[in-house]
Amino acid sequence: MSRQARRLHELPRAESLRRLARVSLGRIVFTQQALPAIRPVNHLVDNRNLIIRTHIGAAIVSAVHDDGVVVAYEADAIDPVSHLGWSVIVQGRAVLIRNPAEIARYQCLLRPWVLNQMDYVVRIHPEIITGFELVNEDGSPSA
Repeated sequence: MSRQARRLHELPRAESLRRLARVSLGRIVFTQQALPAIRPVNHLVDNRNLIIRTHIGAAIVSAVHDDGVVVAYEADAIDPVSHLGWSVIVQGRAVLIRNPAEIARYQCLLRPWVLNQMDYVVRIHPEIITGFELVNEDGSPSA
């Protein structure tokens, strides 16, 4: 394990979105029965929005109302040995996509990691994006 000092470097919005686009797994945070709920999901970034696919029994589907719901989404890439990497948190409104052409497009673009009927597509429009990178004290991103 690296013992070099690290510091937190804030990432600009555009760079945070680029990093989200480079990974495919994150965690969506929403409210379920007045309590916070977190689910791991795979995603893609399309036109500065996060897209996830899900199924009818998923808790997030019942949480997203017709006018949407405020959610948080987090993804990261942190090396377990060096403890260097980045984390991005998005806060915004999640809505169910209802347009059949859009649904079909995302069904082609985003393949779920689990074997299940994933008929629902959720779009998260980022309103607040907070990105941080853990770097060595000298500013270098790797050991």
